[in-house]
Amino acid sequence: MQLVVARIGRAHGIKGEVTVEVRTDEPELRLAPGAVLATDPASAGPLTIETGRVHSGRLLLRFEGVRDRTAAEALRNILLIAEIDPEALPEEEDEYYDHQLMDLDVVTEDGTEVGRITEISHLPSQDLFIVERPDGSEVMIPFVEEIVTEIDLEEQRAVISPPPGLIDDRAEIASSRDETGEAADGSSGDEA
Repeated sequence: MQLVVARIGRAHGIKGEVTVEVRTDEPELRLAPGAVLATDPASAGPLTIETGRVHSGRLLLRFEGVRDRTAAEALRNILLIAEIDPEALPEEEDEYYDHQLMDLDVVTEDGTEVGRITEISHLPSQDLFIVERPDGSEVMIPFVEEIVTEIDLEEQRAVISPPPGLIDDRAEIASSRDETGEAADGSSGDEA
């Protein structure tokens, strides 16, 4: 099975190094020197990592046969793809590969069907499940511990505890007014 592990960014310096946008939780394993990676588009690869280093918080890679800035610039926006065993699991207990989460049924803690995971969006602050509901509409579920309470790969389901308004239009609105329109202290709130 193939897994996108990085996207090549701009050239860095004049010796063929490139910045990469890492898309794996295991860069030390997937982007190590000697790793041979497929590419998208396929015509650009395969690429073999010659060296890697971190500079100002960014991972820089140099590939075999890429010796100057011009050759490095030609690689911009290419996706790097690693071949992985589909049965392999991430090192940490509560980590999952995207392919393990795709097509899981999403249910609330009381068993109410929400839909099926059709896409996983990796954002800087958190990951999102894109869930297709039975009616064909989509809902985005933040993949955070407070909302996604359980991932059961054997049962092929993700259990969620959504806050009000996440999967329906019934958001709770906190107000100091009761249903009659009066403030909690008995005044109408209109006095100046």
